[in-house]
Amino acid sequence: MTISIFDLLRVGIGPSSSHTVGPMRAARRFVTEQLGSPEVLARTESVQVDLYGSLSATGRGHGTFTAVLLGLEGWDPETILPDQVDSRLAAMEVSGTVQLAAQCEDDGAPSDPDGAHGDAHSAGKEIPLRVEDFIQRPLTVMDRHTNAMTLTALDAAGEQVAKEIYYSIGGGFVLSESDAVASDASLGQALATPDAEVPYPFITAAQLMEHCARSGLPVSRVMLANERALHRARHGGTEEEAEAEITGKVLHLWQVMEDCKNSALEREGHLPGGLKVRRRAPDWHARMWKDDPGRTHAYWQEWVNLVALAVNEENASGGRVVTAPTNGAAGIIPAVGFYATHYGPGASYAGEEDREDIAVRFLLTAAAVGVLYKEQASISGAEVGCQGEVGSASSMAAAGLCEVLGGTAKQVENAAEIAMEHNLGLTCDPIGGLVQVPCIERNAMAATKAVNAARMALMGDGEHRVSLDEVIVTMRETGKDMSSKYKETALGGLAVNVVEC
Repeated sequence: MTISIFDLLRVGIGPSSSHTVGPMRAARRFVTEQLGSPEVLARTESVQVDLYGSLSATGRGHGTFTAVLLGLEGWDPETILPDQVDSRLAAMEVSGTVQLAAQCEDDGAPSDPDGAHGDAHSAGKEIPLRVEDFIQRPLTVMDRHTNAMTLTALDAAGEQVAKEIYYSIGGGFVLSESDAVASDASLGQALATPDAEVPYPFITAAQLMEHCARSGLPVSRVMLANERALHRARHGGTEEEAEAEITGKVLHLWQVMEDCKNSALEREGHLPGGLKVRRRAPDWHARMWKDDPGRTHAYWQEWVNLVALAVNEENASGGRVVTAPTNGAAGIIPAVGFYATHYGPGASYAGEEDREDIAVRFLLTAAAVGVLYKEQASISGAEVGCQGEVGSASSMAAAGLCEVLGGTAKQVENAAEIAMEHNLGLTCDPIGGLVQVPCIERNAMAATKAVNAARMALMGDGEHRVSLDEVIVTMRETGKDMSSKYKETALGGLAVNVVEC
């Protein structure tokens, strides 16, 4: 399919898009697709869960194990609320069972998308299953991707009823072995199978720049034109209706980012997981209002740091976030977006409608650059290290900011290139397998780096020695050469050199 902004930026729960959101989606796909008929579900008496590579190595700290249990019940990471997560996991712990497909209706939609009924869930097939039953294979890396899991449904005699292999390839994207086999392609090619014609197709920055040059449109409008075509192909309607729907959905993503930040500002104490990492966002927020009540430009970096920290503290708490493009990097785009809407041209006196327009253009531009990383490289820390998560997000944010600050398309490309060039080689080595240290501070560092990259690009004319495509390919090749112990396995770097508290 053509990659949409709503494929890249999606609402989910923390702490990880590839290790929490992806596995939950995979398990949900299994019960809706493989166990979708009443007859197959009735035959199923147990489910065997095999986790491979990084999903097994850091699965407990990343919430993978419990995410699979929730997915088997049919919960959707985009609609489940944190209190529902806590309630269902507590009930599963007591009973030692899951309710297969309990949250799935016939069309595969969640039965209670808004959480209006609290803990209520429709009748499913109750089977015994605990995290302790999962089969862990941390040293086994599947050929297609390190983030792999196999789900096998068995009948009362232990005979196989259904089986599928799933790959969580970053940012919450999930593909099955059947997807790849059916298309006779790699996972990336299977993901990119066209399903609609768009006016400005691109998978490289060179193609994107060519569209901008020929049409005279900025990057955000090129992306919007493609989104309109995708929306009309999938949902019908006029161009005006499509644009209104797209704008509304983008602003919903922006509001979830705002809500995520605000939720973190209300939480105190320590983050869950045992590292005893203290939440800093509430204290920092109080101090910032004292030191900078007028929100002057002199304190922009402190505010950007605060937003990045807040969002990632909420993510580390299992809160509701936007994968942008991953959960581990979820604080960067909201933080740079805060800069865009509060310190950009006219932002100090902009009304709500103007700030919404800034937010929409910012996110559309960021998503266009995100497409380039998804098509040409990877946004999976387990595949290419943290350069694929934090680096991609920093590059996306720099591009979005550059456009709303008045940059040309070439300057936007330059900003994206600068940000990624100086994130190359960044390792993913979370202490304790938790998305806390160094992940939270790393988001703040990458956000300020994105702001600087945009400002550097604006000082030039858009011409630069290294192209964005070249740096993306370099990131991909660097990831291939990187030792597996630095790719979300918690087997190297800070993960082993820092004694856990």
